[in-house]
Amino acid sequence: MKNTIIAPSVLAADFGNLQRDIEMINASEADWFHIDIMDGVFVPNISYGMPVLEVINKHAKKTIDVHLMIVDPDRYIKTFAELGADILSVHYEACTHLHRTLQAIKAEGMKAGVAINPHTNINLLEDTINDIDLVCVMSVNPGFGGQFFIENTYAKVKKLKDLIIRKGASTIIEVDGGVTNKNAKQLVEAGADVLVAGSYVFKATDPIATIAELKQLATI
Repeated sequence: MKNTIIAPSVLAADFGNLQRDIEMINASEADWFHIDIMDGVFVPNISYGMPVLEVINKHAKKTIDVHLMIVDPDRYIKTFAELGADILSVHYEACTHLHRTLQAIKAEGMKAGVAINPHTNINLLEDTINDIDLVCVMSVNPGFGGQFFIENTYAKVKKLKDLIIRKGASTIIEVDGGVTNKNAKQLVEAGADVLVAGSYVFKATDPIATIAELKQLATI
């Protein structure tokens, strides 16, 4: 039986009641907190920064999975380690020297992740896959929550899974964007290990029940 990780995206939380939403995730069947950091340059939006992550880390009782949608992420690797990130994902498209960046993340004691935009080919990870702990496959264009799921993601996840197996890597696959009860099971069957859900969880009438449903659907 595969125990898929559910990672609610805090970007979709109510920031007027942030502690309440953090406690909700703590009390739910969710496994991780997914934290999106945007700079308004790499993506056309700005999210929260270091002070908010510091508050989240103070109350969160589960793994902190940080996704950097920023240019020049190397400048902030040490800072995010100090703020409590357990996993730090950088965008392939934002890294001139990806291998060096992965080494720097691991040197700070974090798991190293690489996120890829919908248009980025899986084959570009061929030379670094054995150094990557997690690949975050973007199933929407990064920058805004609540977007529609891109159907090509299933094929992309399968292709990535094949690469991981062929290279004998221990990399896990995360899917981020438009995840709901309509596609969770199919994504896991394609090879996903982690499902990130934002609006679908936080806009639900009962977020804890919604997380439990995703967890059940993703257990195969």
